[in-house]
Amino acid sequence: MPRPRKQQISLEATPYYHCTSRCVRRAFLCGLDSLTGKDYEYRRQWVEDRILFLGEVFCIDVCAYAVMSNHHHVVLHINMAEAQSLTDLEVCERWHKLYKGTLLTQKFLKGELLDEAQWLAVKEKLDHWRLELANISRWMWALNEPIARMANAEDQCTGRFWESRFKSQALLDEKALAACMAYVDLNPIRARMAKTPESSDHTSIKRRIENQETNNPQPLKLAEFVGNPREPMPQGLPFHLQDYVQLVDITGRAIREDKRGFINNNLPPILERLNISSHEWLVLTTQFESKFKSLVGCKEKLMLAAKALGLQRRPAYANCEAILH
Repeated sequence: MPRPRKQQISLEATPYYHCTSRCVRRAFLCGLDSLTGKDYEYRRQWVEDRILFLGEVFCIDVCAYAVMSNHHHVVLHINMAEAQSLTDLEVCERWHKLYKGTLLTQKFLKGELLDEAQWLAVKEKLDHWRLELANISRWMWALNEPIARMANAEDQCTGRFWESRFKSQALLDEKALAACMAYVDLNPIRARMAKTPESSDHTSIKRRIENQETNNPQPLKLAEFVGNPREPMPQGLPFHLQDYVQLVDITGRAIREDKRGFINNNLPPILERLNISSHEWLVLTTQFESKFKSLVGCKEKLMLAAKALGLQRRPAYANCEAILH
């Protein structure tokens, strides 16, 4: 029996999670359906736009994403510090970008006077919404539900569009985070939908490369790379952007079908710092979901996370010990 989602996500273990949802129908979410001949490629933009929008509304940073033909991947960071720093008005403004709220919260947003009882009712809502803005389950629902409605309306049908539950993996350390982000960004290359990261449509890596090449002044809407860990450590991904982009590019070329599985020796220092060999890296970036279950990290972090989540068994312990040490 599946564990409740609240028992799979713990900020004590990690704020980073890899989530994926798959379309339940035979028909594709996006791309060309070979059985019907209908092209749903434009729907990938629906999903990408929604991911980026939610990254601005929620206190959850989007680290990586890839929108595929019948599923999507996201790597998310729960930014609880941001949620706690929001004013009541900011919480209300963000929530109302998603939902109508209540009559009282609408009055509060307009600056209308509230009596004590009304304010207490509003305050109770705002405290709940503050937590929801840092809730991955709410984030995934806010992503999937509107897409399902749009697709159902277009297909003139009703019923489930997505599988009943999204899958999630807790990324317990830097190795797991870097490997999972690269795994997500390289999805189109493994699926032979693209040959290079910069040509991988509807992925975070393409968005990062384009932003880097054009020096686009517009917000990237993705989690920032802040460099190697240090004290004090700013909020963001603990890698250098150039190292990560170079590493993903080299890896993408290594896993192309017309290339042998080999990574150039002139690797950026990110792998050396993380103590991951080129062989281990190729395994991680091609078999991440199949090798690991709900918790991913070194054996020490895995044991601590399993204890925090009350798990009697340590999922995929042997693979974590062998590959992530």
